[in-house]
Amino acid sequence: MPIFEYKCNKCGHKMEFLEKSGGKNKHVCEKCGSDQVQKLFSGFSVGAGTKSGSEAGDSCPTGTCPLS
Repeated sequence: MPIFEYKCNKCGHKMEFLEKSGGKNKHVCEKCGSDQVQKLFSGFSVGAGTKSGSEAGDSCPTGTCPLS
């Protein structure tokens, strides 16, 4: 099961939950108890893509691009 990151809309606390993809779990903030939490997009879950070099447009001029 993947880990999803959430942020509390009331106090701003960020937390992670292990859950099934597409799950309908209702989470509450670990810090303030609010049920107004929003799922965040993380770099890992969104992905940086698989293109590198000329396919990615050579956007890193020093050649040390973390995406290649």
